[in-house]
Amino acid sequence: MPNNFNKWKFIYDAEDLIPFTENKEALLWLKVKSVVRKEIINEFCSENQIVLKTTSLTKQFEELFNLLSTNLEESHKKLDSYILTKNAEILKVLNQEKLVSELYKLQSFEWGGDYQNSLDKYLVSHYVKAIQSFDELTAKFDKEIKHAVQGYILNSWYNHWSSILIEHIFKSHKIVLPTVGQIKSVDFFVNQIPFDLKVTYFPAEFLKAQRKGKGYPVELTYLKAKAKELGIVFDKDAKPSEIHYEISEKLKDRNSKESLEVLNTLKQENLGIVQECIKNPKFLAKWLYENQGEMRFGSENRLFLVLIDTDDFSASWKLKRNLDLLKPAIHGYLDDFGNKSLDDMKIEFTYQGKSKIYTTYADVIFVMK
Repeated sequence: MPNNFNKWKFIYDAEDLIPFTENKEALLWLKVKSVVRKEIINEFCSENQIVLKTTSLTKQFEELFNLLSTNLEESHKKLDSYILTKNAEILKVLNQEKLVSELYKLQSFEWGGDYQNSLDKYLVSHYVKAIQSFDELTAKFDKEIKHAVQGYILNSWYNHWSSILIEHIFKSHKIVLPTVGQIKSVDFFVNQIPFDLKVTYFPAEFLKAQRKGKGYPVELTYLKAKAKELGIVFDKDAKPSEIHYEISEKLKDRNSKESLEVLNTLKQENLGIVQECIKNPKFLAKWLYENQGEMRFGSENRLFLVLIDTDDFSASWKLKRNLDLLKPAIHGYLDDFGNKSLDDMKIEFTYQGKSKIYTTYADVIFVMK
């Protein structure tokens, strides 16, 4: 039997995961990669009476793969059994209720800066390179800089631990096989298909483009016009997001038929766009691939978990800790996964600045409140 280790390594390094979705030997390569950690690989080999001649992890990865690839069916069973046992141990350690309680302590989700950039880039561009005066710079610490750093850390903390929580919901389902060690572009296998999980919200830019395509007015323009019409005063010099919030809140507080109708019109228009995406999730998935950040570009198989608070899209971040919504939605999707067609999940997309046409498998899970 030919040694295909380097073949699969080359394809993996090229970030082409399609073969790993469709080929059992390639899938085995990924699973072996997930156990190539010193303690883990030693434990797996010991439990399965496997003796490796090599000592470096790189060489052990290749040697173990070559040994296991001689009997694919049996080797998949051994790896799956070992990985599931390790996962059960990990699931026992996580106190979900305690973690959720900690996450509920965050009452506002404010980055305090331009979260699209890293914190260091934000601080350098806004303070290091923008201010020449030492006294002016130090005067910014207590208010602006402290706020930016605190917001960044708290939001990053929230995103990290809520993601751990969500991953554990997936990994507790019977058709999900986790990775033991971290693998780039793979969080787990669903019915033996490798997926990277992306937790996100209904994208504002996508919503904006869809509204424009349907001839709907820009939300903020519509709100400003209606505020003027209803005699609602707002701070015209504030940031767009602050103006949007102020007008929306004042319309709620007015609580008249006319003011509530403005909010309901926007809500129904936006929910109509969401419902179209639920009927055709590939449309949204393709957009998410094509509009991902350049620094985090990837073409791997993805499951997009899209969280939507239908009353206030900007409050969707709170759903990342809402187990009452998350568990039934995620497990309901996984319960029905066997009825899905892989061809229906195949997506082709392009990316600005790259000439290649990418092919991948993806799906979208909608969690709505």
